[in-house]
Amino acid sequence: MSILRIPGRFAPSLMVLLIACQVRAPQPDRVRGVWLTNVDSRVLDSRESIAEAMQFLADHHFNVVFPVVWNNAYTLYPSAIMDSLFRTPIDPRFAGRDPLAEVIIEAHRHDIAVIPWFEYGFAASHKKNGGRILERYPHWSGRDAEGNLLSKNGFEWMNGWHPEVQDFILGLVEEVVDTYDVDGVQGDDRLPAMPAHGGYAEMSRMLYRAEHKGNDPSDDAAEPTWLRWRAERLNRFAQRLHQQVKATDSTLIVSWAPSIYPWSLEEYLQDWPAWVRGGYADWVHMQVYRYSIADYEKTLRSQHADSVKIGDFSSAYPGVLINIGDYCIEPDSLVEIVRINRRLGYSGEVFFFYEGLRKNNDALARALLASVYQTAPIRLRRSKTH
Repeated sequence: MSILRIPGRFAPSLMVLLIACQVRAPQPDRVRGVWLTNVDSRVLDSRESIAEAMQFLADHHFNVVFPVVWNNAYTLYPSAIMDSLFRTPIDPRFAGRDPLAEVIIEAHRHDIAVIPWFEYGFAASHKKNGGRILERYPHWSGRDAEGNLLSKNGFEWMNGWHPEVQDFILGLVEEVVDTYDVDGVQGDDRLPAMPAHGGYAEMSRMLYRAEHKGNDPSDDAAEPTWLRWRAERLNRFAQRLHQQVKATDSTLIVSWAPSIYPWSLEEYLQDWPAWVRGGYADWVHMQVYRYSIADYEKTLRSQHADSVKIGDFSSAYPGVLINIGDYCIEPDSLVEIVRINRRLGYSGEVFFFYEGLRKNNDALARALLASVYQTAPIRLRRSKTH
């Protein structure tokens, strides 16, 4: 290896230039987002509570909300697809209403962008043995190497490599972007994703054999060729979803909220850095869900590794856990995490989830507004072209 010799008279100025190239210039916050759920939250239960929540987010300088629209085998909007397949167009809890339409109206009233979140993705049910989806379409079931219904952490899965399953989910996505004035759509750690010990349903095996001279996949789910094949198939789905959404309206944002890499690949076959490199990830919100500041920063720094290759991080806005169950982050810790994000070059974040902002007399929201969210956010709402 040769060593570059710098003449002494040029060394100081060149050193300043090198340092400047390595330090990202401060950027205005781009994304200040929050997930809105129908679990442990009553916001979606009425138009009035939705209006109050959107006013609250505007008052505390948020500019994008991610409302859930697909979980527990139901949509949270009246779906013609779900009506035709299952005779239940919407989650019965919201029958007679359209929570998504109400969120859009109230959020846009405050220039808050709305990006519907397809939370369950390829998961059919949670602790329901496949629920009504797999009862109606048993050939959609995901399977492990022993032939059992594919499950992980209580979730039972459809076969995300089955063409009918893929068309079903893409149909729901297309239905939303065709019907509503949304600003984008979002997949997460279940879309596109599949538990890494899955892929053994007959349809998946058949697809694999067709590309491998009739050979069956390995019984070892971690075998590199078999793992890579399944991940690449999910990559193709992500690309297809992105292309389909952009064909409807090129201004729509395709947002992904995957697990941390490489755990995402090893456990759920999510090779999301490939989505970024391939140009079919407008935004990425890797879920840096950690309970201490030190662990958060260490994990976030790991996503800068060369193996991740997310460029200058201009489209990456970390997912931050602020509340789940009895856990709620301390206000000072949350402010420090946002400051870490800025120091590491990220110009925004998304919080899980809305109710955490309201705990303890709105302590977290007030702490953000008094420090790192003092300035008004930029406008993310698009100009609709279709």
